[in-house]
Amino acid sequence: QLLILAPTRELAIQVSEAVQVYARGLKGFHVLPIYGGQSYDIQLRPLKRGVHAIVGTPGRVMDHIKKGTLKLDNLKSFVLDEADEMLKMGFIDDIKWVMERIPEQRQIALFSATMPNIIKRVAEQFLNKPKLVKVKTKTETAPTIKQKYCLVGGLSQKLDALTRILEVTEFDAMIIFARTKTLTIELSEKLAARGFSAEAINGDIQQSQREKIINKFKKGGIDILVATDVAARGLDVQRISHVVNYDIPQDAETYVHRIGRTGRAGREGEAILFVSHRERRMLNNIERVTRQKIEPLELPTAKIINEKRIDTFKKKITETINNQDLSVFEKLVTDFQESNEETSHLKVAAALAHIAQGNEPLLLSEKEPSFGRDQKPGEEKIVPIKANPLKDHPQIPMRRYKLEVGNNNNIKPGNILGAIANEADMDSEYIGSIQIFDNFSTVDLPDEMPDEVLKVLQKTVVNGKRLNTTALTEQNNKATVGGSKPGKRNFGRGKFSKGGRNDRRGGKDSRG
Repeated sequence: QLLILAPTRELAIQVSEAVQVYARGLKGFHVLPIYGGQSYDIQLRPLKRGVHAIVGTPGRVMDHIKKGTLKLDNLKSFVLDEADEMLKMGFIDDIKWVMERIPEQRQIALFSATMPNIIKRVAEQFLNKPKLVKVKTKTETAPTIKQKYCLVGGLSQKLDALTRILEVTEFDAMIIFARTKTLTIELSEKLAARGFSAEAINGDIQQSQREKIINKFKKGGIDILVATDVAARGLDVQRISHVVNYDIPQDAETYVHRIGRTGRAGREGEAILFVSHRERRMLNNIERVTRQKIEPLELPTAKIINEKRIDTFKKKITETINNQDLSVFEKLVTDFQESNEETSHLKVAAALAHIAQGNEPLLLSEKEPSFGRDQKPGEEKIVPIKANPLKDHPQIPMRRYKLEVGNNNNIKPGNILGAIANEADMDSEYIGSIQIFDNFSTVDLPDEMPDEVLKVLQKTVVNGKRLNTTALTEQNNKATVGGSKPGKRNFGRGKFSKGGRNDRRGGKDSRG
């Protein structure tokens, strides 16, 4: 009798639970969420028995209608939830397909945070003399949330600044918002490599895996969740004490929605916003709309970080002595000293500590980086976005890509040229200008390079470091996550030389 379309699996589940609560006074009422990533068998059994309400994502609803397992003959009401998000995610054609198949005699309700023209046209096409109800936009932030911003000059500074904040901040659980799917994965991996308990959720993660991650997050199995806005919809975790906007949101309403995940039920929370100089106007707009002054955050100095690290190091020693069986190692150290009498206990302990620490230095350099300063020409940030044309193939459009290896990794142009040619099976004549900087490099590659090639280059390892290849974009004139364009022409040899399955149309949306 009731069909509700929702843009994401998690929102479908949340709405389904809400519908069940609303109908608790109706004896025998049944609601079923249907979404991709879940077995069809789980959904088919209740569909055969019959349910009163269905909450589903467009793709799975369409599948069931096509298979004949979902019949809309008796439908009384149809609800389109988060219509503007549906539009952003490319579902508009799917929505029209479903709406064309519902009975003429039915009630339709359409919910949308904004009302773009295409949503208005859908309303005009399918709704009969609709009533427009406007709800005042929520732009106020909870008084229990302390809001701060951190001025950073570039992507590398963001990660360094975030790491410093995490090292000295006492937090229960933290959610970090990133703009793209790729960045959620990269950031969670980099944080995990730095010893933080972090995982990512985005629209590409299977629902079962997402639920496992969320449960771990709720129960304290992980402390940091890196997410896109779409993937975090419907997320309600009471232990979240901190929210970090790693990428500044495009509007104040999104900002309010993001930071509203902390400071709930009267608890105090903290929200941190990373801002570049070019994004100061966006910060001012958020302050103007929310009528809330966001205070600058003073990053902890190297001295403070080092004091914290030394204190943590000492605590680990004490915990290990008190809680671990060290008899095997005590014997090994005794045997070592018997054959190396000139070596003191202190030297042995220091050597073992060095082994445990690995190649990462324990202490930061006392020379402070200039956080928040836009780099001058010649430094890493200001890199021309526009790629140079190929000498032998000037007609081929080129695009500039960033590689996360540089002089600090002893990288030479030949290393990059060889890695791309070998790993991506690409002829060297299609590999353009290569520039090496301290912490990263750039390379010009064909603009119409297939997605599969980019995925290979993202995982390619040179001198022990992964390239994490991403396209440079115009936004903020610095390296950001991008994607390759649809492959219309094949470049290189081997698996990319004759088309087939690797020459596919279209590219994946990197949002959500």
